[in-house]
Amino acid sequence: MATSKLSDMFKVPELRARVFFTLTLLVIFRVGAMIPIPGINASVINAMSASSLGMGGVADTLDFFTGGAFSSYSILMLGIMPYISAQIIMQVLTIVFPALKRMLEEDGGRRKFHRYTRMGTIIVCLIQGFAFVRGALGIEGAVISTMSPVMFMTIGLISVTTGSIFLIWLGERITQRGVGNGISLIIFAGIIARIPEAIVQMMAEVRTGTVNGVFVFIAIAIFVGIVAIVAWEQQGERKIPVNYAKRIVGRQMVQAQNSYIPFKINPSGVIPIIFASSVLTLPLQFAAPLAMGSPFWEGLLYHMRYEGPLFNTLYALLIIFFAYFYTQVSLNPIEVARRIRENGGVIPGVRSEAMESYLQKILNRIVLPGAIFLAAIALVPTFIVFLMGLPPGVAHLMGGTSLLIIVGVNLDTMNQIDSHLRMHQHDGIVAKGRIKPRNI
Repeated sequence: MATSKLSDMFKVPELRARVFFTLTLLVIFRVGAMIPIPGINASVINAMSASSLGMGGVADTLDFFTGGAFSSYSILMLGIMPYISAQIIMQVLTIVFPALKRMLEEDGGRRKFHRYTRMGTIIVCLIQGFAFVRGALGIEGAVISTMSPVMFMTIGLISVTTGSIFLIWLGERITQRGVGNGISLIIFAGIIARIPEAIVQMMAEVRTGTVNGVFVFIAIAIFVGIVAIVAWEQQGERKIPVNYAKRIVGRQMVQAQNSYIPFKINPSGVIPIIFASSVLTLPLQFAAPLAMGSPFWEGLLYHMRYEGPLFNTLYALLIIFFAYFYTQVSLNPIEVARRIRENGGVIPGVRSEAMESYLQKILNRIVLPGAIFLAAIALVPTFIVFLMGLPPGVAHLMGGTSLLIIVGVNLDTMNQIDSHLRMHQHDGIVAKGRIKPRNI
C-alpha cells in the first residue's frame, strides 16, 4: 500500500518534476560543499577535524549546520546562516521602525523587504567571511605558499560570500519550483549528509572501546523515541470555531456555514530552533578567530561551548522567545480577526470587539507549552547523548536540535506533497491520505 502511494507521487507529471528539481538542487548544494576556497591546501584541512581548527566546539556546531562545509573550508562554508541572521535583524527592525512595517503592507513592499534582507546578508557574509578566511592564515600549511595573504583574503572573501548568496538562490528556487521550504531543506540536507560519517565514527569508537556499545543502543532508542514524540506533537492543534453568515459574493448567494481556524500548538515549526541557533552562533563566529592567544575570548568560547550550561540556558530562552516572536509575525491575531470580520464571520460566544484579545489569549495558552516542549526536546537529548561520551559529530546528529529539524522539515515537505496529490485525486503518501491532526 505504501509502495503504491509512493508510486502515485511519480505518476503526476507536475509533482514528479518538482521532486526531481528539488533533488537536483540539493545534489548541487552537496557538490558545492566539497569545493574548497581557491588557495586552500585541501590535504592539510581534510586531515584536521572541525574542533582542531583552533575554535573548539564552535567549529563542530558550525560544521553541523553547514553539512561539513565549514571544516573543509568550502566555498559554501558560511552556509545559509548569514541569510537567517539577516532575516532576524530585518524582522526586529520592523518593530523598531514603523516605516518598515508600513512598507510591508504596501504593494511591492514585501519584494523590497526581501531585497533589503539580501543586502543585509551580503554585509553579514563579508564580516563573517573575513573572520574565518583570516583564521585560515593562522593554520600552518592551510594556505598554499604561492598565494600571498592579501590575494587569498580577497579571493576567499569573494568566494564564501558568493557561495552563501548562491545557496539563497537555490533555496528560493526550491520553494518556488520544487517541494518544501528551500532554506529549511538545505539545512536538512546538510544534517542528513553527516549521518554516514557519524555512523562510521561511532562504530570505530565502539571497536576501540572508547564508547560503550550499550550507550549506542540507548542513544538509538532515544533517537527513535524523540522522532515519534516530535511527529506526534507537530500535529497538535486547537480548533477555533467560526460561523459565517449568509452573504452575497459577486452575483452569487453564499450560504451560511460553520468552519474553524486551526491553531497549531507549535505554529512556528522548526523556525525557533533555526533562529535561536543562528543568533547564538553569530557572536561565536566573530569570537572564534580572536580566541587564538587571547585568554578572554578563549574563556568566552569555553563557557559558550555546545554542551555548556550557559549556551544551553540561552538557547532555551531564545527558542521560547522566537516561538512567540515568529507566531506574532506569521499569525497575528489582529489580522486574523480582521479577516473574519471582512468575511462576515463570528466566533461563538465572543463579541466582535473582543475577538483580538480572545485569539491572543488562545495563542498564548498553546504557544507557551509548545515553546517549552521545543526547548526541552532541543536540550534534554543533547545532554543525555553528551553524558554517554559519544563523539561530538554523533552527539550533534542525535541531539534534539537535529531531530527537531529533521522531523519538522520532513513533515512540512510531506504535507506539501500530499496537497499536490490531492489536487490530482490521489490519496497522498501518508496513512489514510493525510496526517491526522490531534485536537488540543
